[in-house]
Amino acid sequence: MEKKNKKGYVGKTTALEKLQRYCAYQDRCHKEVRSKLLDLGMYGDDLEDIIVSLIQDDFLNEERFARSYARGKFRMKKWGRVKITRELKFRNISPYCLKKGLSEINEEEYLGVLMELLVKKSGSLREKDRYKKRKKLFDYALNKGFETELIRICLKDLTD
Repeated sequence: MEKKNKKGYVGKTTALEKLQRYCAYQDRCHKEVRSKLLDLGMYGDDLEDIIVSLIQDDFLNEERFARSYARGKFRMKKWGRVKITRELKFRNISPYCLKKGLSEINEEEYLGVLMELLVKKSGSLREKDRYKKRKKLFDYALNKGFETELIRICLKDLTD
């Protein structure tokens, strides 16, 4: 019989079922799953057993998470590689999986998105001074997570 106390502890099988639904809804990283298990009151061997079970049943796959995360953030939020890399590292994704995730981004599409963002932002800026406008565009693209050298190249093409 599973016990449930006022602190919110749930049994191992209940926690496993909850985490299977949690991971089936969308790809999750190990850090998110571990945090969710801790919130459910799972610790020690029970926590590790559940994580192992999720990995074996393919509910939890770090490489798949990295690929879908990078693809989604690039296509939906138009983030650059630098920002995506930083976020994946924050989630303790291995260098191998990080590399696989970034491989989801097509180079031509990447440059096209950067150029599109710069053109759109340039149209919305009311700055008259050419250098100030260029600085604002550069900062905007940098904040989106694009590489410095690529921003310079695109700005050169845009302003020439």
